Amino acid sequence: MTLTDTYKTIQKASEPVLFKDKNSKFFGYAFPVTTEEAVKDNLDYLKKKHHTAGHWCYAYQLGTDPKQFQFRANDDGEPNNSAGMPIYGQIQSFQLTNILIVVVRYFGGVKLGVGGLINAYKTTSQMAIEASKTVTRTIKKQYLVTCDYKNLNKVMRIIKENNLKITDQTLALDCQIIFSVRLKNSESVAAKFKTIYEVSIKALN
Repeated sequence: MTLTDTYKTIQKASEPVLFKDKNSKFFGYAFPVTTEEAVKDNLDYLKKKHHTAGHWCYAYQLGTDPKQFQFRANDDGEPNNSAGMPIYGQIQSFQLTNILIVVVRYFGGVKLGVGGLINAYKTTSQMAIEASKTVTRTIKKQYLVTCDYKNLNKVMRIIKENNLKITDQTLALDCQIIFSVRLKNSESVAAKFKTIYEVSIKALN
């Protein structure tokens, strides 16, 4: 089985988009997020920016492992599953993660019905994603290698041969090197260090 070590997200927050239906206005926003705290901060920002709006409906998905995705869809007072789930459906349709989509609604005086709401929230979300730059990122794994000076050359040779990126190193009584490697190559690279006597390697994430 091939290990998937990439994921799709958006590079930066989108410019707001606007969808109108029967005098109701739907403003769509997409934000790159990696924590629930960032989700809350962006929602707070939009509630201040659009303080006279009626609804701030949203959906988000966090994480890079499909088996451990965190997600939530919120209708914020709209009929059940008429807002949050259509927004989340677009996140799934575009196969994105680490993303928050918020649709802010100003009621225009004419009820749209559940079908109209689903279409409005889905369309606005799609527009917000399409207004964003989508990027594919690689999942990296970090390791700490500890060795004495006599084995440093062997360690550095493996790092060079495998084009590993050193993110930190400490050369004191012994040598400690932190490096990152693509997830799909991580086990084979770690195994190479384990063949050197007196060298220890530990995964950091």
